[in-house]
Amino acid sequence: MKRLTTIILLVLAAVPVLAQDVSRQKERKKQIEQEIALIDKQLDANTSKRKESLNTLILTRQKLEARKKLISQLNNDIADYNRDIAGTNAQIGRLSARLDTLRKYHADLVLGAYKTRDNKVWLMYLLSSKDINQGLRRWSYLKNISSSVRRQARQIKDTEYDLRIETARLEGLKAESVAAKAEREREKDRLAAEEKKMNSMVVQLTKNEKSLKKELQQKQKEVERLNREIERILAEAVRQQKSGEGEKVDYALSAKFGENKGKLPWPVQNGVVIQKFGQTYHPVFKNLKMPYNNGINISAPAGSNATAVFDGVVKQVLVMPGYDQCVLVQHGEYFTFYCKLRQVYVKSGDRLSTGDRIGQISTNDDGNAELHFQLWKGTEKQNPETWLR
Repeated sequence: MKRLTTIILLVLAAVPVLAQDVSRQKERKKQIEQEIALIDKQLDANTSKRKESLNTLILTRQKLEARKKLISQLNNDIADYNRDIAGTNAQIGRLSARLDTLRKYHADLVLGAYKTRDNKVWLMYLLSSKDINQGLRRWSYLKNISSSVRRQARQIKDTEYDLRIETARLEGLKAESVAAKAEREREKDRLAAEEKKMNSMVVQLTKNEKSLKKELQQKQKEVERLNREIERILAEAVRQQKSGEGEKVDYALSAKFGENKGKLPWPVQNGVVIQKFGQTYHPVFKNLKMPYNNGINISAPAGSNATAVFDGVVKQVLVMPGYDQCVLVQHGEYFTFYCKLRQVYVKSGDRLSTGDRIGQISTNDDGNAELHFQLWKGTEKQNPETWLR
């Protein structure tokens, strides 16, 4: 059993996995790094376009936030390393103390065995017993001396082995901690440089206040027009359902959709949310409200396709100013809306499965694809980010 335990310890020491929690932290760190790489790719597409655009600023801020999360994750990793180093040091101390005790006890046993090595001494020791019981105890003691010496020797060897394993583990932890600290410093330097670049961008955009506010007014009109049209379509769909005029509601599909809250796939691969759900403020003029967003806007690499987040039926395809082509998909009581499509691959009445392509997303002024996505339960708007995994 002892040998099996030490083998397991050796395997764990050979693989730099501290615990299941640390594995999850490493996966989270990997996800953040992938997010930063994705934003970098989209920012590279902006270079030859409108360098000082709002979307570029938003993407840069998203990257800064991701960078801060990465630094925070590295801080957590370093704290975990420090705790594990302290725990390993304590274990080494306990093993060292045990080893000292075992060595002393073993030396005493060896000395005792040496003194009683002569068979005549053993016999005299037995014959001098007061009674038969004492004689039996002395006989048992003498019989077990050699096996005790061997057992103690094995325990010393096993403890020395455990001590070597823990010492090697400690050195590995220290090396990983040093590497994490160096990476944290590099990320801090990158963050400082990116913050400087972002502040310069804000200054440039502030100079264009008049044109930016004009664009915002135009966008406000487009958003209001879209919201009115979607609300009208959904109100009519719900009215038909209640009156029995339209197709019957697929309540089984509704239930499945509802059960997948927080698990739905994203409507575009490799996307970054650049406009949140609800009321937000202008990224430059902090006291200026942006148009209320009934969904989310997702930036993705040019040429990306919008895909169905769940099984459903195409309810309607329409064209809206500022939003290009839009597709409404029904999932029983639920509806998803995909806007800003330059090309649509489906038509009204088509049945879709999760992941089916709906259309190619239009490219914005920055050279990236930008999808506007909404999710409704009947006539109640939902925050898509709470539904998407």
